[in-house]
Amino acid sequence: MSSIEERCLEDTEIELFNSSVLDRLSLSHIDGLLIRPLKSEDYDRGFLQLLAQLTEVGNINREQFLNRFHMMKNTGSYYIIVIEDINTEKVVATATLVVEQKFIHNCAVRGRLEDVVVNSKYRGKHLGKLVIKIILQLSRYLRCYKLSLDCKDHLIPFYESLGFKREPSNANYLNMRFPTENNTEQSHL
Repeated sequence: MSSIEERCLEDTEIELFNSSVLDRLSLSHIDGLLIRPLKSEDYDRGFLQLLAQLTEVGNINREQFLNRFHMMKNTGSYYIIVIEDINTEKVVATATLVVEQKFIHNCAVRGRLEDVVVNSKYRGKHLGKLVIKIILQLSRYLRCYKLSLDCKDHLIPFYESLGFKREPSNANYLNMRFPTENNTEQSHL
């Protein structure tokens, strides 16, 4: 590929998934805010700083961001929704749907809700409920047989208010965390 072609590719902003999928959903319109897929240039729109309001992100440079973005895009299993404030051109809310391919349930797909966060300056405007409702619609559209999540105990009533349920005799979610020797090291994927 020539350097001109590479520069053209670099200048082209890429969506994580085709935004026409969102056109098929019943989305609320909110003045001054844009609901859309994560884009390759959201590194500059505060996406990682927003995630840092949820959990530790680390010191991710643009190249690392773009490499992970393209890996996620290439799997076709990641649907990261963002809400952008069009006045500030900053990402102010996000949620992720990860679609897992299964052999069970006639080769069905299962959804996982991940990384729900609203910028602290925008909380109280129901944007968290909005991004979750979008993920719910998207899960149904993609025909997930279920959507699951894990959250902090104090958030259980919030998610239950949106229709999530703790299933009897199936309400245990266990984790095993692996210590990292070097927090700057990338995975081997």
